[in-house]
Amino acid sequence: MNLLSPRYLAFVAAVVTLFAALALGAPWWIPAIAAALTVVGISDLLQTKRALRRNYPILAHFRFFFESIRPEIRQYLLEDDTVAEPFSRNQRSIVYQRAKMDTDKRPFGTQLDVYAPGYEWINHAIVPAAEQGHDFRIEIGNHPDCPRAQPYSASVFNISAMSFGALSANAIMALNGGAKAGGFMHDTGEGSISPYHREHGGDLVWEIGSGYFGCRDAEGRFSEANFVANATSPQVKMIELKLSQGAKPGHGGVLPGAKVTIEIATTRGVAMGVDCVSPSSHSAFSTPLEMLAFIDRLRNLSGGKPTGFKLAIGHPWEFFGIVKAMLATGITPDFIVVDGGEGGTGAAPLEFTDHVGTPLQEALLLVHNTLVGANLRDKIKIGASGKIITAFDVARIIAIGADWCNSARGFMFALGCIQSQSCHTDKCPTGVATQDQNRQRALVVPDKMRRVTNFHQNTMAALAQLIAAAGLTHPSQLKPRHLVRRISPNQVKLVSQLLPYLEAGQLLDPSQLARLPPVFGLYWPMAQAESFNPLC
Repeated sequence: MNLLSPRYLAFVAAVVTLFAALALGAPWWIPAIAAALTVVGISDLLQTKRALRRNYPILAHFRFFFESIRPEIRQYLLEDDTVAEPFSRNQRSIVYQRAKMDTDKRPFGTQLDVYAPGYEWINHAIVPAAEQGHDFRIEIGNHPDCPRAQPYSASVFNISAMSFGALSANAIMALNGGAKAGGFMHDTGEGSISPYHREHGGDLVWEIGSGYFGCRDAEGRFSEANFVANATSPQVKMIELKLSQGAKPGHGGVLPGAKVTIEIATTRGVAMGVDCVSPSSHSAFSTPLEMLAFIDRLRNLSGGKPTGFKLAIGHPWEFFGIVKAMLATGITPDFIVVDGGEGGTGAAPLEFTDHVGTPLQEALLLVHNTLVGANLRDKIKIGASGKIITAFDVARIIAIGADWCNSARGFMFALGCIQSQSCHTDKCPTGVATQDQNRQRALVVPDKMRRVTNFHQNTMAALAQLIAAAGLTHPSQLKPRHLVRRISPNQVKLVSQLLPYLEAGQLLDPSQLARLPPVFGLYWPMAQAESFNPLC
């Protein structure tokens, strides 16, 4: 070991300083600091786990320190206002401003490159429509051919699925209280209905995942009695069967036993201190026909509340098989929520987050077109979720084919989330995504409730202005022809020209298959109602 090498400079300097300070009688703090650094350097040289510390004693720790604060350095000093990783500074700022009732106006023009491929806009009318309020709603479960006993009037912008356990108790209470005050719905996530969801009485969509939390027996199977006890609560407005989620479709999940507190155990119906497993698939059904029968069973047990399912699109033939089962049985869900592959989660393997699941635009288009082609679209409402923040995001997704939109991370920002991306560590700095009592107490529920309501109301007000400028009076009037997308610096096209749209009943006419987009021509004949597997 050559101690004269520059990589050992810090260690040698610490040792020399220590002896010199002792010999010269320097103030006590100088040899104390030198001694501490010397101990660190010796430890670095002797340890065997990190090569960097052995080769660069003391100096290596500077690297580890700056690496540990790299996200903060990027966010506070280097981040571009318009680069979304995963959300841009501008996107987060608009939520903060609307939630706090600060001005959300911007001076000096757009920061976006309007000549860059992918830039989109809505064409406006010379004679804009008069604004008629911004409480835009849709009816779910009121179709004349399949009326439900308890239809629901839903806002077109709502809180997406986030479970108690992933979010703190205070965050859940603030979200639900904000939903109650603002008149919109709050999806429970698959972690079931906690006491904190019930605290303020906001409208709930009860999401039921493969773990059947809140409606399971001791072996983790679906329990009819436990389901009825929760589903018949007046606060529960709709039932949502979760097949998969955009951030980690086909993966399942585990909440380690150490994190299963008495509250989480009671809410989910599991044992305290034991790993809480969400299987990657359901045990209550194994075919499209069985799945629809299960949905119909849930609807009847709930007293006729609108019942549907949520999924991230994977193999097209699987969704086609579900639609064929609808045609074969006459059983239709009241709604389908499409979760885009860009959706968020508290924790997921990088490969799943980055490379599994269809992005929202393509997934939504597939679901919308399939229902149109099967003559089922008017019976089934479609919700959509995946990086929806602004009124333009809502308008864009509705124009492509959705009836309403859900946002998870948008409402987290309204709660005060700063995108620290520490959701999986239980060390959320703002108390949103943690079970640490000391951390979550920083989230003051009454204040954050107001911010949740403000964000929703101000976004809806912006949506009202947007559609009025286009000459419309309700978001449901938005169509693909209202959206324009830049293809190149010299070419733009209407989204209706870029994206394929089916005509009513086209999938039911075999002679039309050759004229359809390849995904339908290839996979629709392979799909079967009796199995999620394709016909060979």
